[in-house]
Amino acid sequence: MPATASGGARPEEEEEEVSPAPSPSTSASACMGTRAEELTARLAATGPRPGAGRGAAAAGGEEVEHERVRALREIKNQIIGNRTKKLLYLRLGAVPSVVAALAEPGASPAALVQAAAAAGSFACGVDDGARAVLAAGAVGHLTRLLAHPDEKVVDASARALRMIYQSRLAPKFDVNSGENVDFVLSLLDSENENVTELAAAIVSHSCESSAEQLSLCSAGVPQKLVSLFGCSMNLRDACLGSIIAVIQNNQDVASRFASTDHGKGFRSVVGLIHDRSPRTRLLACLCLIALGHASPDHFQDNQIKTKLIMVLLELIEEPGHVGDEAPLALTTLIKDSFELQRQALTTNAVEKLSSHLLANPLGTRRAVTILLALSELCSKLEESRSQLMSVEVSTLLLEALKHDWADIRVAACSCLKNISRSPKILSGGRLSCDTVIGPLVQLLNDSSTSVQVAALGAICNIAINLTPRKSVLLHSGVVSQLVHLSKSMDPMLRLKSVCALRNIMFLLSPKDKDFIVKELTLSTLSSLICDSEHFVQEQTLALVHNLVDGYVVSANYVIGEDGMVMDAIARQLNNASAPGVCIQVDFLQKY
Repeated sequence: MPATASGGARPEEEEEEVSPAPSPSTSASACMGTRAEELTARLAATGPRPGAGRGAAAAGGEEVEHERVRALREIKNQIIGNRTKKLLYLRLGAVPSVVAALAEPGASPAALVQAAAAAGSFACGVDDGARAVLAAGAVGHLTRLLAHPDEKVVDASARALRMIYQSRLAPKFDVNSGENVDFVLSLLDSENENVTELAAAIVSHSCESSAEQLSLCSAGVPQKLVSLFGCSMNLRDACLGSIIAVIQNNQDVASRFASTDHGKGFRSVVGLIHDRSPRTRLLACLCLIALGHASPDHFQDNQIKTKLIMVLLELIEEPGHVGDEAPLALTTLIKDSFELQRQALTTNAVEKLSSHLLANPLGTRRAVTILLALSELCSKLEESRSQLMSVEVSTLLLEALKHDWADIRVAACSCLKNISRSPKILSGGRLSCDTVIGPLVQLLNDSSTSVQVAALGAICNIAINLTPRKSVLLHSGVVSQLVHLSKSMDPMLRLKSVCALRNIMFLLSPKDKDFIVKELTLSTLSSLICDSEHFVQEQTLALVHNLVDGYVVSANYVIGEDGMVMDAIARQLNNASAPGVCIQVDFLQKY
């Protein structure tokens, strides 16, 4: 899945099982209790003893096997959905004993089912659990058990493997190997939906490079995934997620998918944006968005694009994950597209998103994604910016700048960055420069680098669109903060702070330029011209260009101080290789 919106992973599915009443012969061991330490010890005691034959259990035979099943079941019931219990059992070293049960050739189907469920649960949602399960060799044992004659064992093993492959720590499956691709295809051909869903999970997890995408496409995996759309909702959604992974950012694969079988796969996905399941509709939208970005030539139907916008706006009303991610999917769809942003505006997207924003608590994932969608809608259209400027939304944006959650502060800065493209809005009203610059300057000291970068982006736009009233910025204390950040170890902070200084410097009076130079110092300016990052060099040279532009006296800054700045520019003239740096040096040579 992209770092944008995702369909999300299903939670652990197994329900807690009630252990059967103990027989008289086992009542004593049942009385040992269910404390974690005791359960871990009981499970370890049921494993093979050193020196015993391969597959031989500890003395007691059938009774010991019953005890192992009970211990595994009780551990599984305690850890499902309980992070605290998982961490406790991890500290006690229970995972190796759980996985050892999977490796036992003589283990009963009941023990294998419970061990597989426990192993999958340990790996689900807890990185330390996934590490322990992987280190114990669970993947190999569970993969082998997919061929077990007992269908319940196959089900449990497939579910456990799917949970493991949801972890970012799980090993990638080498889909460049023909043998491995054949194995994935065999899983997709299984009549067991848990197994086919596992295959989809493997594809999603192991399909990152263009070569891997092409390998799966050439083997016909996308078409096979489409053929499974008629199965259960969970499997259909898993297949949609896998198709997204296969076509993501790959023009060749996306084109093949869209044109194979006269566009059958493409039409099938389009049909799913009308599905009854909100999650399926979201995934179908994400699939079409990925296809459109990878291969625009195969996605030119404006009716489908408009329908996508409408479906995503409807999905924002859904509870939970779907409603949270729908605005982010909309953001991805309309990003950098004047045409699609105009279409979104005609469907009242700004009004609908604003209403949802005001109706939801500010400190939620949904508020973050709605703010990001509104930000994108305001990136190109003045009409969208004007529509957004109600008193309620303006007040909320100012509150968001001071929110405890960094993601909210970042999203609010992003929104203000694009709203501030409007000089009219900056000149008056609730979000005028006088109102927003103070909170933004405070965010330059934020503990989160992401917030600092986002605040700098907003200040950059305010500076360039507030040319007649730069005094507001100069008296806000922003210059000293920008100078401080220009010396940061973080290259992005250096870049953004220099960009902001460049924009503030544009068309300033000699007096105001002198104020900035005194804050910055020619020594710092010279150092930034020779920064280790070429994009910082380029923006610093643009800053120098704005410094000397317009007034003859300004040239003294470059030739003064023993020619320190001039020497730095000369070094770049001789050494620069980045095109942007060379262009800026050429500009300066004209002065």
